[in-house]
Amino acid sequence: MNFQTCLMVILINLSAAVTAQNYGCFGGNYTSNSTYATNLNSLISSLPPNINDNGFLNATAGQTPDRAYATALCRTDFQKESCRSCIREAADELLRSLCPNRRQGILFKLICTLRYSDESLSGGAGAESYTIYSRSGQARFPEQFNQKLRALLRGLREQAAAGGPLMKIAAGNETAPDYQTVFALVQCTPDLSEMGCTTCLISSEQFICCENNTGAVVYRPGCYLQFGVAPFYNLSRIEEVRAMILPLPPPVPAPPLPSSPGNGDSNTTRTVIIILVPIVASLLIAACVGNYIRKRLKTKTEHIILENDEEDVSGEESLIYNFKELAAATDNFSDSNKLGQGGFGAVYKGELQSGQQIAVKRLSRNSGQGELEFKNEVVLMAKLQHRNLVRLLGFSLQGTERLLVYEFVHNGSLDCFIFDPVKRLLIDWESRYKIIKGIAKGLVYLHEDSPQRIIHRDLKASNILLDTDNNPKISDFGMARLFEQDETGGNTGRIVGTYGYMAPEYAQNGNFSIKSDVFSFGVLMLEIISGQSNNSFKNVENGENVEYMLSFAWRNWCAGRGKKMIDPALMSTSGSLRDMLKCIHIGLMCVQQNTSDRPTMASVVVMLHSFSVTFPVPSQPAYFVPGGVEEMSRSLAIKPTEISKNEASITELYPR
Repeated sequence: MNFQTCLMVILINLSAAVTAQNYGCFGGNYTSNSTYATNLNSLISSLPPNINDNGFLNATAGQTPDRAYATALCRTDFQKESCRSCIREAADELLRSLCPNRRQGILFKLICTLRYSDESLSGGAGAESYTIYSRSGQARFPEQFNQKLRALLRGLREQAAAGGPLMKIAAGNETAPDYQTVFALVQCTPDLSEMGCTTCLISSEQFICCENNTGAVVYRPGCYLQFGVAPFYNLSRIEEVRAMILPLPPPVPAPPLPSSPGNGDSNTTRTVIIILVPIVASLLIAACVGNYIRKRLKTKTEHIILENDEEDVSGEESLIYNFKELAAATDNFSDSNKLGQGGFGAVYKGELQSGQQIAVKRLSRNSGQGELEFKNEVVLMAKLQHRNLVRLLGFSLQGTERLLVYEFVHNGSLDCFIFDPVKRLLIDWESRYKIIKGIAKGLVYLHEDSPQRIIHRDLKASNILLDTDNNPKISDFGMARLFEQDETGGNTGRIVGTYGYMAPEYAQNGNFSIKSDVFSFGVLMLEIISGQSNNSFKNVENGENVEYMLSFAWRNWCAGRGKKMIDPALMSTSGSLRDMLKCIHIGLMCVQQNTSDRPTMASVVVMLHSFSVTFPVPSQPAYFVPGGVEEMSRSLAIKPTEISKNEASITELYPR
């Protein structure tokens, strides 16, 4: 049995654990005799013969508005003919059997991924929330095994992301406990930026983190991840392709020939001077003109980011920081000052010459979303002033650099405390109750009291920062949407945020409103009370995994066992049990299925400060499925991996 055959057998066996369907159909329908249908069929048939040596092709056919887009990505360690066969089979399945007459589709097969759309797919755009995965085996020494696996995946991720625009793949192995060797392969579509590839692979790792499995495969539209305790990749084929497609180093120039003595030397020198003098003069003039234009453009750019027909930020001149000043304040953005890494860039601690401590968000140069987030935060945050919101101090632009400057919040993000088994002991019920009330007040300001109504859309524990007195401050407004005061909501075709905190009407249909933030707040409140994350919830009595947090809270609250939701560390303190149970009640009201049943944040603040009001009885929460997360995901027609996935704002923060 040759290598390719063995590899196929291993992949088939591993894929047997996949329970989610390996395809998705999106968008509207098209008619069989339409121009789009003609363009799509022509495009798909052209993919197999034109696939590149790196196993990737991004192509289009036709003209707007009937233009068709498609991408194909194969495992680079397979031969090109195997890749072509896989794409041909995928095209036939996707267009004729799985997604007939649908304008967008995606299919994951063992060695290839095929996507098509009526919208651009460049840079991994579109369908990023669609993910499938499989797992197999259980490690005998899970803690040591996971430690080795994480180190291996981290190294391969960095290697693949830095692979350049032609090839982003890495494979390797690490010696694991119990005399095992763990093998892993990661791959991104080459058109992803370095940050985009890193983000995609980090998201993939989330789906297999801490599951204690000895093998797994994760398929995403922009990347692929697989590991196991048996070799499954062909490293020599990867190196062969790398040698074929990556450019050779430039040749070493030959030494100049010795010049002949005599009159020729003076003639040559004169000729060189005649040629060089006007060239040097022209270059100096061009440099002066270029420097003048660059300064004018820089000044114009610093103002244009705030110029909007509908957005007038007063006093923007005072918001502008000098790039060199911020680089010096952060020690040239050194890793020692790095506070965290988000989906749009990194956050650094800095200190200005005045002694003021700041947090500087440096947006990724390669992220188109980062540019949008930059303008969004400047326009929104410059207008907002509230003790429970992180304060924007200013911004800086220089060339491709985009920096946001915030007040430094000393205690870091809330998740670093309440989800840590040791640190959460430092936050008693009085502090947690104050945090809950502060977040609620911040949302009331955004929804009702700010100059314009703002929906945050990504409220979660990692986006709540704590100052030295544990006062909460809502941060990260890159996903926020702004409305006039008489507007109540909207709809989007691009779902951004974090599953698990995301309201069902938004996760399923893209509908968002102030009640979307109310749902996220309810989840966050229950996390603060329980001291556990909604996507890794455990029974506090036996430490075993149980169903989704909302299901557990609802079952026990209905049965009069609401205390089971409370962090044991709080039960041993002098905190008010009545207030804890009241907060569980309010939290369940916030996460109800119907938006009209959820209270407004103003009502929540009243209830949090009330001693006598009788609260309405909540109905069953959204995502309530006693069978757990897997069954919940099937009932929502989304993938199990999406329940806690952050599609656009992956952030790991420390004190900032």
